[in-house]
Amino acid sequence: MNIFQAIVDGMTWLLNRLYEFSVIIGLPNYGIAIILLTIIIKIALYPLSQKQMKSMMGMQQIQPKIKEIQDKWKNKDPKKMQQLIMELYQEHNVNPAMGCLPLLVQMPILIALYRSLFNFQYADPQSAKFLWIHNLSDRALPFPAFASDPAGFVLSYILPVLAGITTYMQSKMTATTNDPTTKMMTITMPIFITWISATIPAGLALYWVVYNVASIIQQYFVNKQAAAVRGEASGK
Repeated sequence: MNIFQAIVDGMTWLLNRLYEFSVIIGLPNYGIAIILLTIIIKIALYPLSQKQMKSMMGMQQIQPKIKEIQDKWKNKDPKKMQQLIMELYQEHNVNPAMGCLPLLVQMPILIALYRSLFNFQYADPQSAKFLWIHNLSDRALPFPAFASDPAGFVLSYILPVLAGITTYMQSKMTATTNDPTTKMMTITMPIFITWISATIPAGLALYWVVYNVASIIQQYFVNKQAAAVRGEASGK
């Protein structure tokens, strides 16, 4: 057995254990198990994501200084411009690469969860239903029953749309610049996530939405703390 298959099997085992916990608390459902899994992963990645969010907030604060350096040195001495920007990063203890790190860490988890849900053997098929979702392994696309079940087709898109909306909200809260490229990414990334979420098992889209909501709440408090620090600094 290769390492990746071991990770997939471990994910399947963990989902079944969390499902058993949902049975114990009187809410037997694999959707509850996925939400619990998301919370566990979010807690495990909290220190990393907290550092990433603070770094991104720091990037926002020094953006005017970065632009000032770029305007002054971009055409005169690009090498010196890069050096001054790097010194500015070090001075304010920020790292642009931190923005991608939490997602990179999550990639093995997302892939393992995808493979696990793809052919998941549910202990109770009835527990694979969650709210309006007929089966957590189902995908919005393709939807062969569209002609006979248009209502089901519409309902299947609720999670992908929520995935896109929550991605957009988080992107707006963490955007470090207002340049055209950043604005374009803020719009195109949620659209891309919506489409991807429609082609993967609904359980994985549920994971993405719950994780995003938790990140939005965390980002709100990070932003609030940063605003308080800026207010104290300006008061001095």
